[in-house]
Amino acid sequence: MKTTILKLTGTLFLFLGMITQINAQDIAGSWEGKLSVQGTEIPLVFNVKNEDGNYSSTMDSPSQGATDIPMDETSFVNDTLTIKFKQAGIKFVGTPKENTISGTFFQGGMELPLTLAKTVKTLPGNTALPTSDEDLEKLANWNPTNYKYSVEDYFARPKARSFSFSPNGTYLSYREKDENAKNHVYVKNLETNEVKRVIEEKEELIRGFGWANDERLVYVMDKGGNEDYHLFAVNIDGSNQKELTPFDGVKVNILEGLKEDKDHMIISMNQNNPQIFEPYKINIVTGDLVQLYKNDDAANPINSYEFDKDGNLRGFAKLRDGVNIDLYYTLDGDNFEVKKQLSWKDNFGISSFNYATDYPHDAYVISNLDSDKTEVLLYDLKEDKVIKKLYSNDKYDVSGLGLSRNRNYELDYFYYEGEKSEIIPVSDYYKKLHNRITTKFPGYNYSIPDATDDESKYLIFLQSDKLYGTYYSYDAKKDEFKLLYDLMPNLIESDMAEMRPITFKSRDGKTIHGYITLPKAALNGQKVPVIVNPHGGPQGIRDSWGFNPEAQLFASRGYATLQVNFRISGGYGREFLESGFKEIGRKAMDDVEDGLKYVVEQGWVDKDNAAIYGGSHGGYAVLRGLTKTPDLYACGVDYVGVSNLFTFMNTIPPYWKPYLKIIKEIWYDPDVPEEKAIMEEVSPVFQIDKIKKPLFVVQGANDPRVNIDESDQIVEALRAKGFDVPYMVKYDEGHGFGKEENRIALYEAMMGFYAKHLKQEIKQPLKD
Repeated sequence: MKTTILKLTGTLFLFLGMITQINAQDIAGSWEGKLSVQGTEIPLVFNVKNEDGNYSSTMDSPSQGATDIPMDETSFVNDTLTIKFKQAGIKFVGTPKENTISGTFFQGGMELPLTLAKTVKTLPGNTALPTSDEDLEKLANWNPTNYKYSVEDYFARPKARSFSFSPNGTYLSYREKDENAKNHVYVKNLETNEVKRVIEEKEELIRGFGWANDERLVYVMDKGGNEDYHLFAVNIDGSNQKELTPFDGVKVNILEGLKEDKDHMIISMNQNNPQIFEPYKINIVTGDLVQLYKNDDAANPINSYEFDKDGNLRGFAKLRDGVNIDLYYTLDGDNFEVKKQLSWKDNFGISSFNYATDYPHDAYVISNLDSDKTEVLLYDLKEDKVIKKLYSNDKYDVSGLGLSRNRNYELDYFYYEGEKSEIIPVSDYYKKLHNRITTKFPGYNYSIPDATDDESKYLIFLQSDKLYGTYYSYDAKKDEFKLLYDLMPNLIESDMAEMRPITFKSRDGKTIHGYITLPKAALNGQKVPVIVNPHGGPQGIRDSWGFNPEAQLFASRGYATLQVNFRISGGYGREFLESGFKEIGRKAMDDVEDGLKYVVEQGWVDKDNAAIYGGSHGGYAVLRGLTKTPDLYACGVDYVGVSNLFTFMNTIPPYWKPYLKIIKEIWYDPDVPEEKAIMEEVSPVFQIDKIKKPLFVVQGANDPRVNIDESDQIVEALRAKGFDVPYMVKYDEGHGFGKEENRIALYEAMMGFYAKHLKQEIKQPLKD
């Protein structure tokens, strides 16, 4: 299911729905019309159901790829069709006439004529291409072995998760899964142990939630994975539930929680122009909005805002000429001046203002302007100068820092990601806390997802390569740890596989890092099949050490998993990142191949028994791998991957379009003849003749980043050449599968595909 928005110039965005029929016998079906708004025609399709005289309807917006938006009320009485969408204050009233329905659309005091004609409902993409559920089930059952752990053991969501204290520590919020795999939000009173379900998950997934203050929670949802997030709020007793941003087709980002103003937050929305985001102060009780700044230059938009803890706009970064960044700052709160002119490749970001001093212009900054690796600086924004370098690492980018609001914003720690996550304590308080946690739980990565405002209670989250995740509560006054929740107690640590950091040299001498997850057979000296798993992104993204359900599932079936942080990956410094620009599908793929060569040389894996699998850019890498080195891999699984760089750039979401020049600098520019030739070379759809090995393609129909056409193209082209290409499409998903049942179906089919195409002679542990 996917959402959409219609914009009436100078008014609210419209969200519609309707249903009609020519007569009582013909109500069911789809009806198409065009709404004319100040010279702009907006196509709409309304899908009507009639079940024993009970009417319901959904809406599609073909121009925005949105499908099956449910309407609140649909009635057909006395030859008059009435459809309402209450939250948006919308109503449609129409009367059947011959093969049309003529009516009026109402919203905000406006009345717009709308005539509908019967049509045939269409779904995104070529609906003739997806493999049937029956055939995918046959693929999933290719290997009938009864393993100790099922796919569901790894990919079913935990029974409960996402724990968080209320700011005062009186309540604990969390998600809990019911028998239908719906993940509702509950609040527990820690003094009385009373539990209340406050947010019910229905058809659409709750994509995230958190405490706005001691009395109210906020949460976000989209429609069918389209990533147009809406903001909602609800009281802790489940009352006063409200959609705060009922603007369909508009995406909301939360910028600041405003601890000092419990009834407001700062958000950004692309309400006035789908390509750019503007900041608003929103009342989380009433939904009242105040726009805080105008971002009205679509050619040179503001792409980030800097607010202080009181909600004052202090600065912003503005794109210039598509590839440069001007950093604006204000001294008086009204007038903004350019303080720095940067390239988009530069890193200079305000992590936090320094509230521990009375001087208002000190800030903690993450920067690589004077170094290859990002470092933490104490910076004077008024004078535009470094006060002090606080922390740097000679091998890795520094990720950030932690402050204590309770202790007058004392600097507590720095953190970065090397082979594993690393925390560097700074304050005496945090040194003691860090030592207490690491002594109690040696060998595990820890994080503190939440603490009460007075720091009397902490949530400690533990994880390792073999531990899915465990929550502990820590009472600082009593110096007492208590086990709160083991997310996956069914996955026994001793049964899980080791994830080992690796380092090797690329063919051109560059140091490359990554990870190999090894099943027990490999540790016992057997050469095992390997699944090469390039990460998504690709720029600035990296693979990390920790529990990886995919790698653990693969290991349970006897497969190793190789993850290479190829050039252009993040965390290893600016030179390493930029060395991958204009090398996607070329040297970046060389690094992946060199990683496979390395693990083969270590004697862990069978060089003739390697698969390649990935999502997003990783899906592209699968297709590129099968065309660049046709004999290297035994098979591949492409998950929401790009197949054609030209169509990929033409179908990016509207809010990516201001950054198209940057995308072209990272990937390739089709307007430069030499680069256009490279795009043709590295676009798998133009290299179909080179594919020799079996391929499984997976796609979410509502994907706003990688359009379904990317997968359709590769499947259609290969099938035209006689290839049997299983193709899984989920019409209620976007860029990656969010629904539990869909994820489980994906991995079951994937494991059947591997069993069919990878030689497997190693006996695996069966169920006890």
